[in-house]
Amino acid sequence: MMGTLLDVENLWVKFPSRNGVFDAVRGVSFTLGRERLGIVGESGSGKSMTGRAILRLIRPPGIVEAAQISLDGVDLMKLSEKDMRAVRGQKISMVMQDPKFSLNPVMTIGDQIIEAYRLHNSATKAQAYKKSLEMLEAVSIRDPERVMRAYPHEMSGGMGQRIMIAMMLIPNPEILIADEPTSALDVSVQRQVLDIMDKLVKERGMGLIFISHDLNLVADFCDRVLIMYAGRIVEVCEADKLHEAQHPYTRGLLNSLPRLDMPRDRLAVLQRDPEWSVAPSVSARL
Repeated sequence: MMGTLLDVENLWVKFPSRNGVFDAVRGVSFTLGRERLGIVGESGSGKSMTGRAILRLIRPPGIVEAAQISLDGVDLMKLSEKDMRAVRGQKISMVMQDPKFSLNPVMTIGDQIIEAYRLHNSATKAQAYKKSLEMLEAVSIRDPERVMRAYPHEMSGGMGQRIMIAMMLIPNPEILIADEPTSALDVSVQRQVLDIMDKLVKERGMGLIFISHDLNLVADFCDRVLIMYAGRIVEVCEADKLHEAQHPYTRGLLNSLPRLDMPRDRLAVLQRDPEWSVAPSVSARL
């Protein structure tokens, strides 16, 4: 893992409601090195909230509490909002699930990438333009000059996701949080996007938090996997051993997947145990 980049200890995300305080993330603890860390679970399990909480993107009335969220020894929980703006993008970037809702529809793609680069670097517009072209080429976009002049609505889903990855990586962050980056893409484009992310992470020595519903994809792409249920980590395992997981929730998710090598008339239905939601969160800190 080559050293710890991020150390999250006892993270909670809470939202006040008419029925009391709802705990969206409950006591999550893990570390991230220069690796690909997968986080899987059903919708509402707290995966995306965990990623947003790391960047302190949970806005009031939401509440984020943690013993520490340490990046290179600096506790992000103790930084001012001004200091956090320097962390976002420059130190930690986040690729959202759907580029249609993340890219500004009235700005050209070039202007948006240039803005992302100049925000964290002292560079002229000409230097930023050249760097943007290089970054678009790095994510396998043909004719990057044409793409720089285009608007987001002119791009396909796969192109939009590559553009988002380029924009998030252009400040050269230490950590990339990818929230369902391939869920809206077809299988062939999905593989291309994953190969691009894998290459960039390895070349730059970055840490990657890969949030997904797709267990087979995570098992194939990541190094370690955290399985979340009801805001807690219920199991941690090596990605290549995910199909040997022992927790009944993980087994239930795996058994509900269709398999070509084991065709069945009816897929298994996940049987939930109330104890899963109250058991202490498993620590994934190394």
